[in-house]
Amino acid sequence: MSVFSFIWADETIQHLADHGLTTEDFENVVSDPDDVDISRSSGLLAAFGYTVDGRYIIAIFNMIDETTIEPVTAYEVPEPGRR
Repeated sequence: MSVFSFIWADETIQHLADHGLTTEDFENVVSDPDDVDISRSSGLLAAFGYTVDGRYIIAIFNMIDETTIEPVTAYEVPEPGRR
């Protein structure tokens, strides 16, 4: 599990809430992802993983430096193998 500093903007927090997610959901998935890839739509880093309540999400973010993350968005996606 990696330790990061997250730079949260009010708009991003609201955007997550609109998708039924919290900053804790986002941070948990990014800090301990099942997989990391590049978003096909934005070209940004994308972490995949499960929230504490069992939802599988993608978390999109900018990596500012080795330990600092700027969250962009997150939302539920189909689990691998169930697409």
